[in-house]
Amino acid sequence: MSGRSSVRTVVLAAVAYVAIGVVSSALARSADGDQVRLWRLAAWVASAAVAAAQIWYEHYRVGSSPRPTALRAAGAVALGAFGLALAANIHSLLAASGQRAPLLALVAWPVITAVPAFLGALAVAAVLNRLSR
Repeated sequence: MSGRSSVRTVVLAAVAYVAIGVVSSALARSADGDQVRLWRLAAWVASAAVAAAQIWYEHYRVGSSPRPTALRAAGAVALGAFGLALAANIHSLLAASGQRAPLLALVAWPVITAVPAFLGALAVAAVLNRLSR
């Protein structure tokens, strides 16, 4: 896989994560209690589908081994988390709530999400690798 194609795949997945987060948040904001849970669940399912698609692409189309697959998947998750943290900061600045912008989220969210994403993607890619033999 070329470097440019690899970066493009990571960025595409990250943009999908940000879009899922922003859209589901907006939909949940205008919903009642039960619908909020539904939108959150839908966001989780959609994000899991993005992760599965990226791992599938890396394994079956590119032929990557488990570690590079997991690193790229975790990179996409971290970049997506950074995008969501950036959106939260922008929303905080534009809202008239008087709350401070969550600047720590710009660092914390990518780290908090990338580590489990790496471990999960590594496990899935390792299983796919064994099953493919």
